[in-house]
Amino acid sequence: MSEVRPRQGEPPVVTPVRVVIALCLAAPFAAMLWVGSYARMEPVVAGVPFFYWYQMLWVVVSTALTMVAYKLWHRDQRARAALREGGDGR
Repeated sequence: MSEVRPRQGEPPVVTPVRVVIALCLAAPFAAMLWVGSYARMEPVVAGVPFFYWYQMLWVVVSTALTMVAYKLWHRDQRARAALREGGDGR
């Protein structure tokens, strides 16, 4: 299998920012697929069992994490474009 290497003068493909983006997008999937962690009734909040309010909380958390990933991705793309054009990446 061949390695994927950036072209001469290109920034690396895997960067810390891209790892954070991946974690932001993967966290909601991991949280929802691990059903055993929230398959219970207690604690109850406003009469709603934990099983339901935990999932609804992740709707809000997922939205926030997706927004963070989107902003980081656009910042990363602008920095890469600036590097290609000869700027300092800011």
